[in-house]
Amino acid sequence: MTDPSPLPAALQPAVLDPRASSVELTRQLCDIESVSDNEGPIADAIEAAARTAAHLEVTRVGDTVVARTNLGRARRVVLAGHIDTVPVNGNLPTHPLVVDGEEHLWGRGTVDMKAGVAVQLKLAVELAEPVFDVTWLWYDHEEVGEEHNGLRTLALTHPELMEADFAILGEPSNGQIEGGCNGTLRAEIRTRGVRAHSARAWMGHNAIHDAAEILQVLQAYRPREIDVDGLRYREGLNAVGISGGVAGNVIPDECVVHVNYRFAPSRSLAEATAHVVELFEGFDVQVVDAAAGARPGLDAPLAQEFIAAVGATPQPKYGWTDVARFSALGIPAVNFGPGDPSKAHADDESVPVAQIVAAEESLRTWLSRA
Repeated sequence: MTDPSPLPAALQPAVLDPRASSVELTRQLCDIESVSDNEGPIADAIEAAARTAAHLEVTRVGDTVVARTNLGRARRVVLAGHIDTVPVNGNLPTHPLVVDGEEHLWGRGTVDMKAGVAVQLKLAVELAEPVFDVTWLWYDHEEVGEEHNGLRTLALTHPELMEADFAILGEPSNGQIEGGCNGTLRAEIRTRGVRAHSARAWMGHNAIHDAAEILQVLQAYRPREIDVDGLRYREGLNAVGISGGVAGNVIPDECVVHVNYRFAPSRSLAEATAHVVELFEGFDVQVVDAAAGARPGLDAPLAQEFIAAVGATPQPKYGWTDVARFSALGIPAVNFGPGDPSKAHADDESVPVAQIVAAEESLRTWLSRA
């Protein structure tokens, strides 16, 4: 009996080399296309790479991979990163790029956030005797709806795998430490009218015209800047969409203004919701998605040790990240990873090679120090 023909190259499982440089490993990870809902192949490759290290206990939960040391250390830290990306738009495969004389790696996921994932995977395999017990966590579905988030699923089904004294999320932070994160809330604000033929508009009531008052509130709004535990967070309240209308000859009976509120972590979800409802008093306000922020937690002993090791001045995180999930579990958490956050999701997404190398060196030194 002859052996079956080998699979075509496009169908062969992706293979990662965690012993390669962190820059090369970033390239390998990015070139495994993993737009949300297609994380299976990259999760397979990460799991296979992690299982090459005898010191790691590896668990797979859906397309989330957890690798843990169990050395009996007094303290445990989590290093986590998501493995999905937003859709590709002609920006794969990756390639080297020089920007203002600085070497970059260009392509989808280089910033958000496979450079951080590469650094974590390399260190997970190579550091057999870290000074803390470490949980390395690579999870799926971060770039889509809350209900699909792999870290959320893990917290609900296997919370013991997330237990730690401190957590670092490898989100892009320009290689600096960003503490906590803003909360986010999306609301639909509706106006209602009466349909009529547009030739007899006086017989109806135009819901889109009534939305002008909503837009005036937004135009006049002045967002706050708030100090929280020594970091200054900037809020924002913006219309991000508007929908309404039935046909080109019909007076619309409904209009919806979609509003996004980014609020400082000093406000709870309930307080943020109440603020939006009060601003748009008299309108139908429905909150359709919300996630609490996270206070910086920089006074935690491990956070202080990490800040000292990196030698950076912490900054606030304006966007929402999964540090909030750790914060909700009572685990202090920070963002720390290579890449400029403003390049996340951009078609010209690229990460400075020097930041990848520096992030690896900082984490290796902190996790290995005597």
